[in-house]
This record gives sequence, structure tokens and C-alpha cells, in this order.
Amino acid sequence: MSLPAAAARPEADADRLPAELAGSWRTAMVLKRDVFSTVERGSFLVDGREVPAVLRRIDRVPFWSRPIARHFLRRESRALAVAGPLGFAPPLLFQGREALVRGWLDGLPLHIAKPRGNAAFFASAAEALRTLRRHRVAHNDLAKEQNWLVGPAGQAYLTDFQLAHVFRKKRKAYRVLAYEDLRHLLKHKRKYLPEALTPSEKRVLARKGLPARIWMATGKKVYILISRGVFRFTDREGGGPRLVNDAPKIAATLKTIPGVIDAVVLAYPDRRSGTGLYAFVETASPLGEAALRKPLEGSRAGAEPPELLQEVAALPRTADGAVRTEILQLIAMNQVDLLDPLIGSPEERAVVDRIASGRVNLRDRFSY
Repeated sequence: MSLPAAAARPEADADRLPAELAGSWRTAMVLKRDVFSTVERGSFLVDGREVPAVLRRIDRVPFWSRPIARHFLRRESRALAVAGPLGFAPPLLFQGREALVRGWLDGLPLHIAKPRGNAAFFASAAEALRTLRRHRVAHNDLAKEQNWLVGPAGQAYLTDFQLAHVFRKKRKAYRVLAYEDLRHLLKHKRKYLPEALTPSEKRVLARKGLPARIWMATGKKVYILISRGVFRFTDREGGGPRLVNDAPKIAATLKTIPGVIDAVVLAYPDRRSGTGLYAFVETASPLGEAALRKPLEGSRAGAEPPELLQEVAALPRTADGAVRTEILQLIAMNQVDLLDPLIGSPEERAVVDRIASGRVNLRDRFSY
């Protein structure tokens, strides 16, 4: 069985695969793109059948970042070869010179799942770190909530092993990095399950390792300067300067339009531009996209208009009225298959289904 060639799809130039993956990979959607790699979700051919998978490709990164990108690709490959079989990290399915394919994990990122009061998740996460430690693997990037996934049964998964390191022996450097992995987990526990922190865990939180203290005092300042000034990474989820600078202005302008109840503007990965903006606009009665876009034309809002705009009759909200942006984020990214764990009631299901069925980001769906 072979898959259709990428060149047969409409966006052939943007989607052309590395030669080493020809006939074995099919893209569903772009998850992330930066100067070190493009990450795509799709399916990979294993023993004659397609399995859900994630592709990290470096064939289209700038020439000046390619050596670093290739180094990260090798680190991820080595770490997944060890961590993948342990049950809480994606299995390594393929590793080549310009691409790596890992298995798909069915879970929601921590910042979307928000496991408040979920003791089972944090017990699972602690066990995952203990298992990594037995196999001498330090993840090195667990401060990011998007690198923790909450599985369907509340179990913890780890992903994005680009910065991970596999040690031959448990030397001091390993113990220091493993300590930092634990401390970052406990920071998330303090946010979502503070009442369950033990006295020893509180002591760990209060005591940064020496490398972390040095990093906070020196290296982090350089990192922020480079990441925000050169690479233009300005927010935790990778939405970039448009999410930070333009999205609030667009939302504020939309809310001034008569008949608009509320507006939420979120970022989504775009295979051409890297990042696009998606505006959800709640209206009392239908106004039409043209009427909603008119105040945004010509940068009247002080920002470039959003690439996508969807008018909705109601936004999903919590009991206290707060908009459930985690649900809208998945819809904006066209990852509607991940919505089920977030739906809390039949009424909310009806609201979300209406929005999802009318979503306007359909570019990255499978095309069979």
C-alpha cells in the first residue's frame, strides 16, 4: 500500500516531502513551525498500514539554523529510542537526516486540559519521571506546559524531546538535570493541585538547582533577547508577536461593532505564513463577515486583520461566564477530534458542535 504523493495536493510546493519519506507519510495538519523545524500531524506507513503519527522535518529551515536543527533532531531520536518503549512517550517510528517520525499520543496539552484537582495525573507524571530517571534520561524542557499531555484516562504523557539528553551513567550532571525536571513538574502541580504538595515537594520548589540559578541570572536574559528579538518568539504557545500585539487590538475593535457581544482572537499554525490569527465573534444576530471585517480593513484597528473570522451565536463559557479559550483553540487549529474530553454537558456540546461544524480553518484536513 502506498500513499498519494504530496505533490498531488494543491499546496505542492509547501508540502513537498523529504525524499526519505516519499510514499510513507501523509500530512493532516501543521502543528508548529519555527526556525528549527516544522511539526506536522498525519499518518505514517508501518508494516503496510497507516498509523497516526507526528513528523518533525528540518528540510525547510533557514540555512543558518540547519546545524542546530540537525543536532536537535539527533537528540530527540536518541531520547525517544529509550523513552518511547516505556509507555509514556511517543515511540520512534522513523529517523532520517532531515526528518523524524514519532507516534501520536492521544492527549491534551496541560495548558488546555487544565487538570485542576486531578491527583491521578500528577501521580502518573511523577512515576513517568522516576522511570526516566531509572533509564538515565533528562527531558530538559518540562517547564513548558505543552510538553505535558493529559491522556483520556488522566494519565501523563511526555512529548517534544528535542532538548533531552541520555546519559551513560548517573553522574552529577544527570542528577542536576533530573532534579530540574522534577522541580518543573512540581511547579505545574502547585498551579493545578496545590493542596496535595507534600513538605518535601515544597522544599524542592523552594530550592532551584545551581544551573537554574545561573540560568535565571544570566542565560535567560540572553535567551529572551534572542528568542524575542531575533526569532520573534513572544508567547508560551508559539503564537508569536501577532498573538501578543495584534490579537488584543483586533478583539477590542470587533467588540465596538454594534451587535457584537464578545470576540476572541487566537493563533493557529499556518503552513505558508507560520502563524495565522483566527477570530471568533459572538453576535446577538447575524451580521455577516463583510460587516465584521470592515472596521479591520486597512489596519484601522492598528493591526493586520485576522486571516480567518467566524461569526457564532454563542461562545462556550464556564459557569462564571469566562470564555473557554482552550476549546476555541482546538477548533482554530482544526483539531476537533480532541474536543471530547473538554465537553462538560449536553448544553455545552450543542454550543461547541455548532462552532466546530462552521469552522473556517479546513485547509489542513486529510484529502483522500
